[in-house]
Amino acid sequence: MASVRDADLAHLFRRAGFGASDVELAQFSRLGLLGFSTAVAYLLDYQAQPDNADSYIGTVGYVGITAQGTFQPTASITDARQRLLFRFVHSQRPLQEKMTLFWHNHFATAQSKIAADTSTTEATRMMVAKPAEDPGAVRGQIELIRDNALGNFRDLLVGIAQDPAMLYWLDGRSNVRAHPQENFARELMELFTMGVDTFAETDVYAGARVFSGWNLTTAGSGAAAHNAFSFIPANHDTDAKTFTFPIYPDGTKTIPARSASNGMQDGLDLLSAVAGHAATGPRLAKKLYAFFVNEVDPPDQSLIDELASLYYSRNFAIAPMVSRILLSSQFRDPANYFKRYSWPVEFVVRALKEVGYVGFSVNDALTPLANMGQQLLEPPDVSGWRLGRSWFSTGAMLARMNFAAQLATNQKFNIRDTYHGLGPTPSALVSEAVDRLGPADLDDDSRQALVDYLNAGGTWTGADTQLVTKAAGLVHLIVGSGEYQLV
Repeated sequence: MASVRDADLAHLFRRAGFGASDVELAQFSRLGLLGFSTAVAYLLDYQAQPDNADSYIGTVGYVGITAQGTFQPTASITDARQRLLFRFVHSQRPLQEKMTLFWHNHFATAQSKIAADTSTTEATRMMVAKPAEDPGAVRGQIELIRDNALGNFRDLLVGIAQDPAMLYWLDGRSNVRAHPQENFARELMELFTMGVDTFAETDVYAGARVFSGWNLTTAGSGAAAHNAFSFIPANHDTDAKTFTFPIYPDGTKTIPARSASNGMQDGLDLLSAVAGHAATGPRLAKKLYAFFVNEVDPPDQSLIDELASLYYSRNFAIAPMVSRILLSSQFRDPANYFKRYSWPVEFVVRALKEVGYVGFSVNDALTPLANMGQQLLEPPDVSGWRLGRSWFSTGAMLARMNFAAQLATNQKFNIRDTYHGLGPTPSALVSEAVDRLGPADLDDDSRQALVDYLNAGGTWTGADTQLVTKAAGLVHLIVGSGEYQLV
């Protein structure tokens, strides 16, 4: 066949990226037995790859964007979503982008609430601004996450606790000693680190007091004016705070009374404590296992234990955990292939990479994505999107099928050229398409149904005129199938 589809490489790029074209996979397949480990090293060492995807926006040969006037991805929420999708398709750092999506769901923050308290433009800026582009050198939440995608989890927690978007989202900007605001402290423990049943309500109130004074101020002036984190000593509760779990390595559970000027250390101490809590490592390990290995079956406890041990021994670094997962026998076990339900954005980006995007705009995917249940930069609540089978309501599955039809129709001439000369028989064309698109295994009846589709309406010739409609229809049926929804 014309395409080179190495099963474990295809699996790697579906999980640690957003799928891969035949050209991308062939680069590593040519290396033989070293191809997989080389590909893992390439994905992990993404700092060695150029981060220049944005420079190709609007360039011929790349998926298109649609702008109302000037493309403004740090001011227009629609443009911001388009840029995220563009990067997912074209970044030479696919694992960094995949982890950015992972953490975006973990620290789920919705632009709309921030916009309601500020403006659409300022909220978008707080979510996605890049320092090099912004007059006030603002680094939005997505850039904070991207910069720390495989970094130190404790450092990421500190950044998130001081992130202006998060301070709006969980109301930290109004947390003062006279009226402690509990939202961030609760979600820090329940969702971001330790998990449910690991803390008491008294811990939530103590945590709110810890973060009193972690507020916002206006920095800069004119076009550079922006919301910025500011610890305001006068707003901080200086009394001691006692928790039901250890805060310090010696087992002490009380953060001591401090002067207002030194009060910011309270929050740093608590962030270190929850990052190092005995429940945090295993919880992150299970979440990463489900994301990369298998969310359908119970996790392999021995690997979970090893990942948690790595988390603590490597001082909360995420990269060693992900590296261990990708190189594990569990990850490469064919029994774990296609044991994840693709998120809508994974489905869309993978389809663009595998079907094609000539003349297609990522803007055309935004409404379908929302219909599938995932609007980037707009998770439904602080718990994030509902994962697994929850993605597949009747309406959401119909939206996926409709997108498959939309893309295949748009790409029908590109598809014709791709499959030119590769379908002397309907069975051969089906095999070629299945090989290229890589759905989960199709049973004999499903394959025969695809062959029957190609045979319907007249004698099969494989001519270009026939391929324009039939090959596009075949791609639509495969990409819209239940088997293609698994990654």
